[in-house]
Amino acid sequence: MIAAMKTTMTSSTTTSTAILRSATAPPLPTTLRLRLPRFLPAPMQRSERPRFHPCSALKLRSDSGRGTHGCVRFCSCSVHGIVECAVRAVELGWRSSGRVVRVRVANRVELVKSGEVGEEKVIKQELREGLLLEFKKDAERVLLAVVRRPDGKKNWMVYDQNGVTSSIKPQQITYIVPGIENFNRTKISEFIRKAEEKMDSSLLEFAWVELLEKNKSVTVEELAQMIFGSAEPLESYCAHLLLSKDDIYFSILNNRGFYSVFAPRPAAQEAAKKELQEFTQLLKSCRAMPPQGKPPKNSWMTEERIWYRIKSLEAYAIDDCEDDEQEKTAEMILHEMRLSKQASSALKLLIDIGYFPVHVDIEVLRLNIPTEHPQEVLAAAEELLSDPTDLDKEDRKDLTHLKVYAIDVDEADELDDALSATRLQDGKIKVWIHVADPTCLVQPGSLVDIEARSRGTSFFLPTATYPMFPERLAMNEMSLQQGKVCNVVTVSVVLHSDGSIAEYSVDNAIIRSTYMLTYESADELIYLNLEEEAELRTLSEAAMRRFRWRCEHGACDVSLLEGRIKVSNPDDPEPEINLYLEDRNAPSMRLVSEMMILCGEVIADFGWVNLIPLPYRGQPQSDTKLSSFYHLPEGPARDSAMCKVMRAAEYDFMNPIHHGALGIPGYVQFTSPIRRYIDLLAHYQVKAFLRGKEPPFSAGQLESITSRVTINFKMSKKLYNSSFRYWMLEYLRRQPEEKYFRAVVLRFIKDRNAALLLVEVGFQASAVVSHGVKIGDGILVKVVGAHPREDYLSLEEV
Repeated sequence: MIAAMKTTMTSSTTTSTAILRSATAPPLPTTLRLRLPRFLPAPMQRSERPRFHPCSALKLRSDSGRGTHGCVRFCSCSVHGIVECAVRAVELGWRSSGRVVRVRVANRVELVKSGEVGEEKVIKQELREGLLLEFKKDAERVLLAVVRRPDGKKNWMVYDQNGVTSSIKPQQITYIVPGIENFNRTKISEFIRKAEEKMDSSLLEFAWVELLEKNKSVTVEELAQMIFGSAEPLESYCAHLLLSKDDIYFSILNNRGFYSVFAPRPAAQEAAKKELQEFTQLLKSCRAMPPQGKPPKNSWMTEERIWYRIKSLEAYAIDDCEDDEQEKTAEMILHEMRLSKQASSALKLLIDIGYFPVHVDIEVLRLNIPTEHPQEVLAAAEELLSDPTDLDKEDRKDLTHLKVYAIDVDEADELDDALSATRLQDGKIKVWIHVADPTCLVQPGSLVDIEARSRGTSFFLPTATYPMFPERLAMNEMSLQQGKVCNVVTVSVVLHSDGSIAEYSVDNAIIRSTYMLTYESADELIYLNLEEEAELRTLSEAAMRRFRWRCEHGACDVSLLEGRIKVSNPDDPEPEINLYLEDRNAPSMRLVSEMMILCGEVIADFGWVNLIPLPYRGQPQSDTKLSSFYHLPEGPARDSAMCKVMRAAEYDFMNPIHHGALGIPGYVQFTSPIRRYIDLLAHYQVKAFLRGKEPPFSAGQLESITSRVTINFKMSKKLYNSSFRYWMLEYLRRQPEEKYFRAVVLRFIKDRNAALLLVEVGFQASAVVSHGVKIGDGILVKVVGAHPREDYLSLEEV
């Protein structure tokens, strides 16, 4: 579609553009002599030696071989350059040992469009065995070959990229790759492949601009240094390929055998400008189209030059330009479009032409979040699914007779924990915490494991889920699906009436999930107190026993309201936004969280007793006593203040650490092995012990892996918070002006500017409140302005 639009737009100007691109100007020979009067300047320090402009190839050398004494020759420069250099020399002045220096221009200076003579740049090199060269096989083919030996007086035998040995004449040679001796002929194909990967014709444009401005010619090696930052063999050959295929920006200025000097074509400036204008006109046309008529994203990829410019805009929009050339390209486009040179301008332009959807999550691009799994990982996952061998099949307990509840949010795809419970005759309660067992499929060091480790976690966003494991594994074979017999690691615990642990066991098992419940439906069943759901009521009672026990041991009970958003059609200009409010004090939320904490405590004790290296997680007790917050109103204000003084979590890999916030002696994250790699690490270690084998990872290895994985986990939280905030602002932007929101004052930021919790949406914001309002008070606010892309929200008390 883009190609068709471009053809239509440029049909009327094709002829003139072609003429401009092919126009060249022959060198203009002339003879010029210049003598400067004698002068007696002050001595000059080494750091003050003049730097001549604009000719970087300008050379100074003493005819007499006595340093700066005697005659200095200016070789190869333009009239403008000679005058500028001479004037600069007069201004700075040169003296050496009191003797006057005479400046003289070489007898003959040829003036050309580039302002330099290329003859001195031509390097002579003799053919010899082992060199890597390019030669013209016939009228259509150019091949790369290694020189083998002479063939007669002038010809040479070469071994080419196709494995053919032939005799060539020196006239057939188009380029000798510099810096190579005794090249291995078996590496020719690899060399060509690497060169093709580095090829980017748009790089010539930037080199052309710089050389034209400085009025300079260039050799192949000098061009390689400019565009690749290196004149190594591979980069030099790439530069040669670019020049040999170019008919717009450069022309050959001087040619001696198979070495050439190139000059920027003056006509290329107009051609490049015309091409940029055509591209910006294309952007303007797409911007003016209705949303449904804009070209699809893949249509921008069909032509290399267009695709490079689009990718430059994208990189500029996310502050991730690979080099100065890409940044210059984006800025040239923005300037031509009369837009400010800002990332936001590039982003808006890409949205306006339909390349990005209106609500594109820019942070996913900026953080380079992997949204797809590599093909080799998907293939490895399919192999596991085709032959799901369970190493623990003979060792699994059959718990399919238990009633099993899996409770999660309604859109959860990765179900990795479920619960069962029964009341014992002596008043104790026995609970079973069933955790998905991905280690029955995935082994440490496998392709699937390495990819999961590199991700570190599943990424959950309002618009999408990017699973740690390939989707077919994570959401099918590993997940605890309703009615299906599933492999699990089960932690069974008997609780005393006070909530303390009487006994526990850790076993491989199989279960059949009976109920898949959302938190809302689980709350409803608990409130109904149905006789046929006695097991769920028992689970709720067990959770309350545990909660009371943890509070007695110093647990910090913080339960802020939290909003949750799910966007079902994020690529639409006006997508549907579904808002949910999560109350951590709700019975089902309390039930699940207490059982997960209980499981983590048991695994920590199990690991310590059996000397298993594990990622033991702890949190030092806060230096501030909980009683110091009792003057604050109970609820969000007090909970928020307590969160502010909590200390950072810590890890040990041999011994449990006391977890002050949870009020337990040790803790290991174990209940989310499908979505968190740290949990999977714990599974690898525990499962090895259950099999009677050595753990796959030492304490030191666990520490190294955990440190890397933790970085990704923090990044996932940052990404979620950013995405959640964007969609919350979009939700608030859509609300009618007359809608009021209940808010609780959490704290004062400065003067009367207060941090608020919007109760109906579970979102924290700020606003100026009236005098007399105190921390913990409830007020009403309305949305004055909300701009999600600008991260702007303005609230006003009513």
